[in-house]
Amino acid sequence: MKTSQEHNKLTLFPEGRIDTGNAAETEREMTEAVNAVPGAELVIDAGKLEYISSAGLRVLLKLRKQTGKPLDVVNVSPEVYEIFETTGFTELLNVKKRLREISLEGCEKIGQGGDGAVYRLDADKIVKVYTPEKQMSDIERERSFARTAFVNGVPSVIAYDTVRVGDCLGVVFELLKSDTLGHAMRDNPDKLEEYVAQYVDLARTLHNTHMPRGSLSDIRDIQRGRLERLSVWCSPEEINILKGIIDSMPERDTVIHNDLHPGNIMIQNGELVLIDMAEISVGPTVFDLSSIYRDLIAGARTNVATTESSIGMPVDMVERVAQMFFAQYTGITDPGELKAYFDRLALIFALNAVLFVGAGVGETERFAQHIMDHLLRPVVIPNEQAIRVLLQTM
Repeated sequence: MKTSQEHNKLTLFPEGRIDTGNAAETEREMTEAVNAVPGAELVIDAGKLEYISSAGLRVLLKLRKQTGKPLDVVNVSPEVYEIFETTGFTELLNVKKRLREISLEGCEKIGQGGDGAVYRLDADKIVKVYTPEKQMSDIERERSFARTAFVNGVPSVIAYDTVRVGDCLGVVFELLKSDTLGHAMRDNPDKLEEYVAQYVDLARTLHNTHMPRGSLSDIRDIQRGRLERLSVWCSPEEINILKGIIDSMPERDTVIHNDLHPGNIMIQNGELVLIDMAEISVGPTVFDLSSIYRDLIAGARTNVATTESSIGMPVDMVERVAQMFFAQYTGITDPGELKAYFDRLALIFALNAVLFVGAGVGETERFAQHIMDHLLRPVVIPNEQAIRVLLQTM
């Protein structure tokens, strides 16, 4: 039997059949492999397993008892998975089906974000393909949060299949005759006011949705978890200032999406639904508003190509949508007052950008020193008290 060891993880690769005729020999081989790496996490990769009888299932139970740890059985074919499920072993072991593989050949890309891209598979389905570093645990966490948000009234789509796309993982959504809000705005400029009004209504729906405690991550806990990685670029004094800002945030149970731009919103049957739930949490709504400022205003000024690609419309339309959105959301129509409001959002955007370096997502760390030199020290540190007030009041 083939085996593979990586750090403290031992993977066994059974092949063919495990039945009464070879169960004892299979048990001996597996036990010897486990004994050779005491204390290792054990995974059974069933990619080449064609059949398993009750005798084989008992071998796996003995392994779980021997290691005293949960036993993962992964890459299971639909036929073998049915045996696990029928016998109730999906309740005893962590059994995962083999992922369906799909091709993107001939598929239109309809959206691009920091953690992946969205493609149209056919008239009924789209797929979000994640960047290669995204692990299954990250995707399952996002799907769990999406389900939680959905049952609590957040308009969002629910994934029904996780797939493999080359070396990447993807999630398939069923969206009949849908398109992104960004594309709809681009293609129907005469309906821009109507679309912006829907956009504002969606944001207000989110920001008035109250979640049960613990059902979603708290933005304060997320930000605290990022502080440790920042010690590479920040002094202890700077870390303490950032920690003080986070600790001063009020507790909120309302939903924030943290990436609420028109490229992450789909239109289905005339209604807006969220497609990207990787960063959804609870916290002060100013974090959502600062992310919209980041994507529709700051991004449009500094990175035209990326802004147009991710949001799905020309940059001049992006800036127009931004002005219309914030005027409707806040009720501020005076240009001078709106600019002052944007200046306040820019402070929260700067704080968020600094803390996001600690997330270690994508190529963020490449720009870490630039962010510290241009946002942390000249913007966040001198405006510490102002930022605390904004987090309490906006």
